[in-house]
Amino acid sequence: MEEAKKPRSGKKEFVGIVKSDKMNKTIVVSVENKALHPLYKKYVTRVKHLKAHDGANDAKVGDRVRVIECRPVSKEKCWKLAEILERAR
Repeated sequence: MEEAKKPRSGKKEFVGIVKSDKMNKTIVVSVENKALHPLYKKYVTRVKHLKAHDGANDAKVGDRVRVIECRPVSKEKCWKLAEILERAR
């Protein structure tokens, strides 16, 4: 049986936690990445804060979301909310 395949786009995707939803139609998503330090051989957590477009103002602080790369919407905003994976409790 053949599985349904998603069309492959060259766009980057990240999963992160919403840290702020105070702006209109914009959320700030915190994406964590663990990387091995080349000299000390210890895993270091690196955090990226991305501003993403949320047209419907659906996402709230604490939600786990998936963001996808898009054309620049404003000066700092070039990501959009793809889906909300898990709501905050």
